[in-house]
Amino acid sequence: MIETILGFLLDLIIGDPQNPIHPIRIIGSLCKVMEKFFRKVLKKSLKIAGLLTWITVVLIVFLFNYFLLKGAYAVNNVLGVILSAIMIYFCISTKALKVEGLKVVKYVIQDDIEGARKQLSYIVGRDTKNLNKEAILKAVVETVAENMSDGVIAPLFYVGIGGAPLAFLYKAVNTMDSMFGYKNDKYIEFGYFPAKLDDVFNYIPARLSGYFIVIVSFVLRLDYKNSFKIYKRDKNNHSSPNSAHPEAAVAGALNVQLGGANYYFGKLVEKPTIGDNIEKIDVDKVNKTNNILYCSAILGCCMALIINWIINMII
Repeated sequence: MIETILGFLLDLIIGDPQNPIHPIRIIGSLCKVMEKFFRKVLKKSLKIAGLLTWITVVLIVFLFNYFLLKGAYAVNNVLGVILSAIMIYFCISTKALKVEGLKVVKYVIQDDIEGARKQLSYIVGRDTKNLNKEAILKAVVETVAENMSDGVIAPLFYVGIGGAPLAFLYKAVNTMDSMFGYKNDKYIEFGYFPAKLDDVFNYIPARLSGYFIVIVSFVLRLDYKNSFKIYKRDKNNHSSPNSAHPEAAVAGALNVQLGGANYYFGKLVEKPTIGDNIEKIDVDKVNKTNNILYCSAILGCCMALIINWIINMII
């Protein structure tokens, strides 16, 4: 249990280190190698190629981390705890979500809209070149809200169940969805199973995230009643079965409207709206979203500790 607390605190204090040997980057490189291999072997069965890539990457990532950690504990318990904490730290992105959003906000505060658009383009998939100030801030709120689940709550959920190795397995699943889960000509078949399996792994964490946000909205004296109302009403207003859950709860808490149409690669894509357009999205709304993020992360850490305690009691 101490490993979870230490890893969580490391994330809050240090944040996500930007370096080429980051474990998630290594997982991404492994994904590319496996994709290239299975595409070559199964040229006419791309769905199967994608599934075998997923299975191979997940097994390699889990087994490597499992035996690495087991070896560390065999040498010394303190070494095992330290390594486990570091591994958990690499799987959580609480501070990184806040920092990347605030980089955009900094340009907005300086009235440098071009700079804000460029910085935003690093963290969102939509076209940013024509977004105005409010649309930019809206995109930041959406990004932080949506990623609360797969960047924070989901890794902690799997830490609670199976420690650092299972958290890394989840990150491998999530990374493959990010890399292969596109509905374009290249990935519509190959990415089919990686996308669907990511939905499976995020099913419970996404719903926990929604309820956590409602709870922390009460603690933060936000509109928790509306957060619950909009969560129940709009939680399915997304092509993904999971993404709208945290977004809906945040939109309700802030009394703002998220979602809606956006341009992607020059093409207008119509999407359902999430929440009601009661209040304007400004810098203060971004700051409140970050407060929701951190409080939800603390709940997520408590959840991981409780799950781990229950499992240890049963075993």
